[in-house]
Amino acid sequence: MVKIMAVCGAGLGSSFACQMAVEQALTALGVKAKVSHTDTSSVSALIGGIDIVVAGKNYQKLIEGKNLPVPVIFLDRLVDKAEITEKLTPVLREMGEIK
Repeated sequence: MVKIMAVCGAGLGSSFACQMAVEQALTALGVKAKVSHTDTSSVSALIGGIDIVVAGKNYQKLIEGKNLPVPVIFLDRLVDKAEITEKLTPVLREMGEIK
């Protein structure tokens, strides 16, 4: 099971909306996953149990500065299932979760 963390500044509104959109995209792809959400400050502490991080492009520099050891997907639109699917698919393929 893939573990994905949606990240935003406060870890409340937009990351939760992103979490729900990611869950819907994963269901459509047939991928079993546990998706959670958090804030940018906490993501480093949680990284041991995360396979993929998803965040808005507005947090790209901040998150890249953390040098996370997992794939990070940056989205233009946090709840756009088409964009989420497009960007998650190659990462999930590389992980062997989809063909």
